[in-house]
Amino acid sequence: MLVKDIFALGIKTGIAADPRGPDGVKKMMDRIKKEYGKMSKEEKEYFDEERLTNPYPDCRIHVDNGKPVKRIMAGIDIGSSEIILASQLNERGKKIDAVIAHHPHGRALAELHKVMDMSVEVFEEMGVPVHIAEKISDERMNEVGRSVHPVNHYQTIGVAELLGINFLNTHTTTDNLVNEFMIDLFKNKKPETVGDIMDILMGIPEYQTAKRMGFGPSIIAGDARHRAGKILVEMTGGTNPSNKVYQQFSSFGISTLVGMHMREEAVQKATEHHMNIIIAGHMSSDSLGMNLFLDELEKKGIEIIPCGGLIRVSRLKHK
Repeated sequence: MLVKDIFALGIKTGIAADPRGPDGVKKMMDRIKKEYGKMSKEEKEYFDEERLTNPYPDCRIHVDNGKPVKRIMAGIDIGSSEIILASQLNERGKKIDAVIAHHPHGRALAELHKVMDMSVEVFEEMGVPVHIAEKISDERMNEVGRSVHPVNHYQTIGVAELLGINFLNTHTTTDNLVNEFMIDLFKNKKPETVGDIMDILMGIPEYQTAKRMGFGPSIIAGDARHRAGKILVEMTGGTNPSNKVYQQFSSFGISTLVGMHMREEAVQKATEHHMNIIIAGHMSSDSLGMNLFLDELEKKGIEIIPCGGLIRVSRLKHK
């Protein structure tokens, strides 16, 4: 496979698992193309034309030398040290053809907030009126945009370019995969209590490993004896939503939230509105999403070398 083929497969699997559905993604893309068509020449000069074909602005190819890929290093957080490690492995005879990060870099990081628009339709699906969902989402998108603006976005990419290391990241595409995995799992298992949800999570290898390493799933609000009620899986959409959304969730019948991670202020707000909260774990949940994608690459003969916090579990070996 070429780097562009790997990335295209990531986009394809991400769309298939998108909580908006493929039709919802298409509507969003059609809206972007229509807006682009109305732009002036000056506006188009600074427009990211990849957005016309890529629905996930936080996923991107950063370096592509055009050579075939047979072995990759994959991690949750990739920095300059991991890129240098790939170069060192190349020098020592263990050829690394590409490095895949989960968390975004470069323009993918600078535009992380733009993918959060998907939350409007997710919230609406859960019963929140669309005008409230839009207002809450817009506020949080602006907040995240401001928070990532001063970051040194291209530092790691610069190292990859100098060393000639293929580099790409898959963020929301693989978050969509873990989000869909969890929703389907809870639909099939039908947990009655918060404790049942914990038992289901602890049946997943990534969370078992995380537990052994000291950062397993945890109930941070509520009790194992509490009834689960309506469950919201919050594992995609760029990053955590606005704190204001939890009052709406509670008002519209959501009893239990299962997420990767949560800011302390958000925990307090969700607790105020009597919600049960389970934090499955950040690195372990990201690893699950990445593994579902990496299995697809493994099917195509690509060898995976885990690094950067990835808990690698190949489900192909369990079949």
